[in-house]
Amino acid sequence: MTKKLSVVNRRQFLRQAGISAGAGLVASHSMTQVLAANSAEQDRRLQFTKDDLPTSWVSEESAAQTTTSQAVERTCIAPSIETRLFASSNVGGSNERIQLALQRLACAGFKVDNPAITSRQYLRFAGTDSQRASDLQNIATGAIEAPKLLLGVRGGYGAVRLLPMVDWSTLGRIMQERGTILAGFSDVTAIQCALLAKGDMSSLAAPMLYSEFGKTNPDQVSCRQFSEALTNPSLAITVPDASLTSTNLPSILASGEPKTITGTIWGGNLSVVSALAGSEYLPRIRGGIVFLEDVGEQAYRIERMLYDLYLAGVFEGQQAIVFGALSGSGEDSYDKRYDVATVIRQLQQLTGLPIYSGMSFGHIGNKHSFPLGARCQISENTTGGYQLAFTDYPTIKAASVHTEGLWQSV
Repeated sequence: MTKKLSVVNRRQFLRQAGISAGAGLVASHSMTQVLAANSAEQDRRLQFTKDDLPTSWVSEESAAQTTTSQAVERTCIAPSIETRLFASSNVGGSNERIQLALQRLACAGFKVDNPAITSRQYLRFAGTDSQRASDLQNIATGAIEAPKLLLGVRGGYGAVRLLPMVDWSTLGRIMQERGTILAGFSDVTAIQCALLAKGDMSSLAAPMLYSEFGKTNPDQVSCRQFSEALTNPSLAITVPDASLTSTNLPSILASGEPKTITGTIWGGNLSVVSALAGSEYLPRIRGGIVFLEDVGEQAYRIERMLYDLYLAGVFEGQQAIVFGALSGSGEDSYDKRYDVATVIRQLQQLTGLPIYSGMSFGHIGNKHSFPLGARCQISENTTGGYQLAFTDYPTIKAASVHTEGLWQSV
């Protein structure tokens, strides 16, 4: 569908979006000063946390895309999608990067009501525990009306500290009534698990404000797939092979012929999911499909976390396990043969569950956003891979989103 775009000049647009045109791209020194960056070369020197750790720098294809996008006329639409941010974890290090992300979101059609929360800081966190919890709890109490989109600022660490401070049951009910979509990944997994476990509400595994949309050159594939998952009520993702998990695995590891499986998909970042084992905040989905991804964890640490889940009985009653990217796992210093593939084969023997590898999500580029807590059907395809088809999750009208705005220079 071709969307009619209204073109406005930069100053008019930023004024409409509620962002200062004069200060929009000026770095503030009132926050931490260790992560300021406005070029790809400066970005390379950033101290990345697990929510935005890159696996590679700008490829020739990405550079060509960026050059092409800069050569065409920049267009924006009036922001109309009611959006609120929640900052549950690390502080955002660069105000310049945050302002750029806010401008891109506005250009793409997202009307952010609370950009001021991005300036909060307490220790390493994006505010005190009570401040960060209030981003969600104020919606549960009715102090703030539920928006259409709740977008995470970034991951890192800190979300687990907030779990006892939010009325997840009421928040989930209000979000269901409004059709609210909560989006994020990495450390935000703790929020997503609690929301599903106690509020029976789905969320979206997706890029976040700081970790994607504020980059010098946002990943266009990830931006397009973010928009697709937000607007397509019948999302489907095809996985060709297992390489994002391990090149030493088949796409489907199962005892006997793989069958079509349908169930609720849940999970997220392995480190966070395993930390919730035994708590009331870990979903207990009968006949579920567990999704797991991680970054920068050696094979033995991945196995230890999987054993945490196995010994806690988390895999009991599940139908399958899906692995996304397990990037940056490196080699075992004792024996190079002890790798991610060895760990996953051991898990399959322990659980007896079919394991699907190579799902295109995690701490990587070219992510495919998808709903957690939704119905998912997994079926083998004729080329040796598999497909995931999702149903029963809230969406946004496609005409409200101008996808290209998510990576344009505003």
